[in-house]
Amino acid sequence: MKDVKGKVAFITGGASGMGLGMARSFAAAGMKVMIGDIEVEPAEKAVDELKSKGLDVACVQVDVTSMESMQAAADKTIETFGKVNVLSNNAGIAVGGKSENCSMRNWNWVVDVNLWGVVHGLQAFVPLILSQDESGHVISTASMAGMVGLRGAGPYNATKFAVAGMMETFAADHRKRNIGASVLCPGIVATNIGHSARNRGEEYGGAVEPNAKDRTADMLAQGLHPDIVGDLVLEAVQEDQFYIFTDPSLKHLIETRCERISAAYDWAASCKSLAGAKQAGGLPG
Repeated sequence: MKDVKGKVAFITGGASGMGLGMARSFAAAGMKVMIGDIEVEPAEKAVDELKSKGLDVACVQVDVTSMESMQAAADKTIETFGKVNVLSNNAGIAVGGKSENCSMRNWNWVVDVNLWGVVHGLQAFVPLILSQDESGHVISTASMAGMVGLRGAGPYNATKFAVAGMMETFAADHRKRNIGASVLCPGIVATNIGHSARNRGEEYGGAVEPNAKDRTADMLAQGLHPDIVGDLVLEAVQEDQFYIFTDPSLKHLIETRCERISAAYDWAASCKSLAGAKQAGGLPG
């Protein structure tokens, strides 16, 4: 999507962090932006900031765990701007812990936000984008934790691997249509995801203050500025770049993973159990 001027973008988690960075970059490039966020006041503050610069933005409260809420946000976007071209499934939360002992309430929370939130975004917005005689693009925020397993973050890793896989499939499904796809896999970015539990609903255990012993917020504060990520995502949309990595120095993690996978294929090719076995030689689709 080389020419983004006049296009309409909807961003979940758009009131802060990378979502706000995208809103700033998209709007500055001439796009109309609908900021979706569960927090009303920060969203309204973001709108005031951008409107003061003469940019065309609006906001809507949205709970990405609810399909009804996401559909209402899609309807509001169409009502406000008349169309939608770009969807950014950016809202996400962080849950630490091992898969086997993380509480089920936290498991449900991270899956509902990080995984179902993306599904709801795709279902509410993609049919609208495809129904228009204009180009479109979908970005979903995964993480480097969707590329390599990080210790102590089993539930979070699971959702982010799922988002990466979902977007790879989305790109394959729509490669012959006028809609691009990207998966954002950030490294350390200076966001407030370390304070995710401020918005944890009662059904998941309610809001809590950050653990004083948790150094996640301190580490994130040293990360890349979210506005740079916003510029990066805009550039990726314009150049139809699928994988969006924010820290090129982490390439070695991907290379190590690929080497381990390749070595596992070599092992499978020489193992006794598969010797002489008849294989289909392909995969469905």
